[in-house]
Amino acid sequence: MTDIGWGWLADMEGFGTLGDKVDDFKLLSSEELVSLNATLSPLKHASHGMIFARRSKLLWDLYDMKGMVMMQLRFDGVLGFPGGLVDDGETPLQGVNREMHEEIGLDLSKYSFTDGDRIASYVHEGKKLVLHFYMMEVSPEDFVLLEQRTLSAEEYGIETYGVVRVPLFTMGDGVRGFPAFLANQFAGNARDELIRGLLCSKLFTQQEMSVALKAYLSHSEKLKVETVTSKAN
Repeated sequence: MTDIGWGWLADMEGFGTLGDKVDDFKLLSSEELVSLNATLSPLKHASHGMIFARRSKLLWDLYDMKGMVMMQLRFDGVLGFPGGLVDDGETPLQGVNREMHEEIGLDLSKYSFTDGDRIASYVHEGKKLVLHFYMMEVSPEDFVLLEQRTLSAEEYGIETYGVVRVPLFTMGDGVRGFPAFLANQFAGNARDELIRGLLCSKLFTQQEMSVALKAYLSHSEKLKVETVTSKAN
């Protein structure tokens, strides 16, 4: 395949490299965030948002759906939350609302994130990048309408390639469903953001999340072993 380079994307490419580890992102307190902005320069900021709805309904008369959480397939082939880099002159809050409008067609006159919706901020010191994560609850009916609006969003087919509902249940083998979903490739620390969002929203209890994470990690190790064996053969 011909290497066509990065072109005008070169300055932003480093923020989206794959293979980031959870430990690369440090969770910040409000005080640390203020201090970091004053001491580490230059800093780039990015904001992302999780839209969710509660919906306790049995799927196939077996699995409690719990609710609906919106993620997306990104242009780079990995999963993430709607959002992106904050433009110069914007606040992280302004950035997340603008990105939500561009990527999923969010009607900001009806839905918009507030400062109180920020549930976490992280820093990746190697990239000098601060990530802000917001969360907003909507009704199940509005959630479906928001999904439908993504098809006419400004960035659909450019930065976002479709919305994805997160399966919030685990099937009978203990793996398929949410644990298997966690084994996908995620952008940056989006997997950790998802876990944090599900706990903060109380869609998952701590016990439910612990069981799911254990199943995900076990499944991931099995996949690694199978890959190594396949290469050896």
